[in-house]
Amino acid sequence: MRKITIKSLLARKMRLALTALAIVLGVTFVSGTLVLTDTLNRTFDSVIGNAYEHINFEIRGKAAFGNGAAGLSSTADRKAVPEPLAGVVQHLPGVAYANGSVEGYAQFVARDGDAIGAAASSLGFSFDPNPQLSSVRLVAGTAPATADEVVMDKATADKYHFAVGNRVELVTGKAPRTYVISGIVTFGTADNLAGETLAGFDLPAAQDLFNLRGHYDTIDVLAKPGADNVTLQREIAKVLPPGVEVVSGQTVASELSSAVSDALSVLSTVLLVFALISLFVAAFTIFNTFSITIGQRVRELALLRVVGASRRQLFGSVVGEAAVLGLVASLIGLGLGVLAALGLKSLLGAFGVTLPPAPLVFEPRTVVVAMALGVGVTVLSALGPARRAVRIPPVAALAGGRVEEVELLGSRVSIGSLVTAAGVAVLVVGLVLPAIALVGLGALAMFVGAAVLAPVVSRPMSSALGRPLAAILGTPGRLGRENSMRNPRRTAQTSAALMVGLAVVSSVAVLGASLSGSATSSVESAITAGYIITGPSSGFSTSVAHAVSRLPGVATVTTVYRGQFELGGSLSTLDGVTASELSTTVHLAITTGRGTPALDADELLTDTTTASAKHLSVGSMVRVTFAQTGSMTMRIGGVFKANPLLGSYLVGASFFLSHFHDPLAVAVLVSAQPGAGHVGGELNNYLNDYPNVGSQTRAQFEHAQEATVDKELALIYVLLALAVLIALIGVVNTLMLSVFERTHEIGLLRAVGMKRRQVRTMVRSEAVIIALFGAVTGVVIGTALGAAFAASLHQSGNTEIVVPVRSLIGLLVLAALLGLGGASWPARRAASLDVFAAIGSE
Repeated sequence: MRKITIKSLLARKMRLALTALAIVLGVTFVSGTLVLTDTLNRTFDSVIGNAYEHINFEIRGKAAFGNGAAGLSSTADRKAVPEPLAGVVQHLPGVAYANGSVEGYAQFVARDGDAIGAAASSLGFSFDPNPQLSSVRLVAGTAPATADEVVMDKATADKYHFAVGNRVELVTGKAPRTYVISGIVTFGTADNLAGETLAGFDLPAAQDLFNLRGHYDTIDVLAKPGADNVTLQREIAKVLPPGVEVVSGQTVASELSSAVSDALSVLSTVLLVFALISLFVAAFTIFNTFSITIGQRVRELALLRVVGASRRQLFGSVVGEAAVLGLVASLIGLGLGVLAALGLKSLLGAFGVTLPPAPLVFEPRTVVVAMALGVGVTVLSALGPARRAVRIPPVAALAGGRVEEVELLGSRVSIGSLVTAAGVAVLVVGLVLPAIALVGLGALAMFVGAAVLAPVVSRPMSSALGRPLAAILGTPGRLGRENSMRNPRRTAQTSAALMVGLAVVSSVAVLGASLSGSATSSVESAITAGYIITGPSSGFSTSVAHAVSRLPGVATVTTVYRGQFELGGSLSTLDGVTASELSTTVHLAITTGRGTPALDADELLTDTTTASAKHLSVGSMVRVTFAQTGSMTMRIGGVFKANPLLGSYLVGASFFLSHFHDPLAVAVLVSAQPGAGHVGGELNNYLNDYPNVGSQTRAQFEHAQEATVDKELALIYVLLALAVLIALIGVVNTLMLSVFERTHEIGLLRAVGMKRRQVRTMVRSEAVIIALFGAVTGVVIGTALGAAFAASLHQSGNTEIVVPVRSLIGLLVLAALLGLGGASWPARRAASLDVFAAIGSE
């Protein structure tokens, strides 16, 4: 049977090649994702290891609350350490060197006035030229010695053509300033810190710049050779004040590596979800291909039974074909995964996700996962057709022709309905909890149930969809319609892959339109300011608000600050706003309690969704913790409707500033005086000095919110394009098999006068009907899913459920075009058949 299996594969090379291509693409996506995330993990681990290679201990403020837990300690908010502490530690026996350092936000500005890189990847720090502790190395020039000097990383200097002695503008938490580049640095052997720009200052200048005069963020300690580290750490701990701790350099490195790994796991999970969607779509293509080929091999399989092959051997032969096919396709996909990793990195970069340059890493785990998925999906998809193969009676060899399996319609309806209903139930539970795993499982069951039910409606839908084609194209269109109606199960199976792909696309379209519509309506109802100044999500200089308030024609200015605090044991985001004249810039829709008076009284406001989820009401007393000032009890003073600019918790600016160290502004809202139409121009002129900040009218801000959603959707659509491509391969494969199966029939049609052009039209019309059938069912299912997702986000502030009719119609048109394009090759093959050879094929 092994020889028969191999010969069977070799005899159907073209048909199986298209099937293998579907698996190749899916496995390529999976392996590319794993290679990319492994590469990034290795890169950051190497960078972090280099940074703490020579550091024995780090002295730092203790984590104030829950974000100091394992894996998140590196990102915890901490109090600064007193500067004199470094001198005390330096004089301890066993300490060779103790160096305090500070860091913060500092972003270079290119010569054309644009900010370089992203704010989140722009690191400012106090530069220590001592190579014993610092991983930052001077490769040109000198260390900064005055408040007007800065060192720049080599990658930025090379890319933007800066050199020692040049002047460069820097944007920080204060007003922009121009510095002289005193030196060029590298981070170890790398030209920058894993993609981050580096701006190094003299220590006093950095302390002043980041508002840490008399304090350090951390103190790094180098032990003397031969010192007992355990004893030395104990001695250092004895001299530390309350709220300050000493940890080993290895501990800090492990915390940073864990935090990076957690962040990258999110990226990996997202990409793997899209890869698995592609494999799921590929499974339908494989199932359909094996189902058709089994039907075309009735005589062959039945003859094998006649000459003594057992059911088990036949089953093993078909499954063996699938295993070999999956193995070969997975190996190819695994090899292409390296190119896919580079492609994914470039794709994410095009959408604003900056990843550091690094050599690719190919872990053994990638091979195991990719091979298991590729071979597993292929074999599982072939089990159904293999079971049907062993049920072929040997007498079929004597009767000849195809043996159509008789199935009970009632059974299909019952099973399909049950699976679909179960999928809907699991999906709803997953959305309510929420639990992403249950959502995925429910959606998977819904698609399987829909695929089971599809043959029930395939014939009437194909008839309806093909009627216009029959009227327009005449006989070829009518024959294409009849071909699609002839075998309802095959039509349904062929369209199933396209159904899944377009269902996911349309659900994303509905969800995106709903989020966009909700954002627009929220802005209209929640913001009354004429102008909104925004910048990077990490914040921008508070000097913007101070200067803007003095511009002619400006009536009121509201600054929005943002930070983290702990409430009820959970890490949460807190916003602070200048309460005076807040009503002129923000419509704070208070449902219960007070608004501005509560903010003036240093009370806490929360939105309706959070109040409901946390069981909070006006008058409730809650325990909160701040990193800089510790724990206290606050009173809930009011509850407001969700606002697109404000978070779940809100306090007055004066209270906020007393509990946060040097916070940045995340938004500035400006209200103009009546008749002051020139304010917009004045704002834009002033903000030219802040290249990372921009001013927008309320209408422009609404459009920006929509553009943000559209950009995110565009990335999702690109990632989903692979699933649609695999579905198209399934359509092409089925049509090729159909042409092979109907060779005799096509020959007869040509013999009675059908022209080559009419044969091509017949095949193409059949393809369009199949594609439209899959698209219509997919769009219906996807619209329902998208609406369900949008409704589940109601508590998160989504207020709209929008069905983008034009976009969905566009998907139907796209499906028809894909079907038309996919039919080109099979149509040409059908039209090029030799008439006499085709007639004699059966």
